[in-house]
Amino acid sequence: MNKTACGEIRSGLSQHLKNDVMNETSAKKIWETLASKYMTKSVENRLHLKRRLYRFQLKKGVFMSDHINTYTKLLVNLSNLDIVIDDEDKALILLSSLPNEGYETFVLTLINGRTFLSYKKVTTPLVNFELRSIRSPPVAHQ
Repeated sequence: MNKTACGEIRSGLSQHLKNDVMNETSAKKIWETLASKYMTKSVENRLHLKRRLYRFQLKKGVFMSDHINTYTKLLVNLSNLDIVIDDEDKALILLSSLPNEGYETFVLTLINGRTFLSYKKVTTPLVNFELRSIRSPPVAHQ
């Protein structure tokens, strides 16, 4: 069981992370090594993740579903460091990550008349908006 767990953990790691735990034979030890290196709740890690959050932008050629998945992973990483971001802020930061060109009218229509915005009520319409578009990734400016 331990050997299988080690293999499963390693299969989800990028090559440089695999190098950190290549010689470990215990799944528990692999997990502890990775957690101590990458999941510490240091000021440095919090700063790094918050910078990524506040600078998060839709990149040229990226589909909205991929953009939202990347954003969700970032939110999970922040949550793992006990950083709580309320639901409306998650939605507003996501909308702020979109370029005005191509999304300004959509965003204004989405928020018009609302007193509260939820993350779920933003992500679904964004993906649907892209699906209704030309079927190619939007052109975003950085």
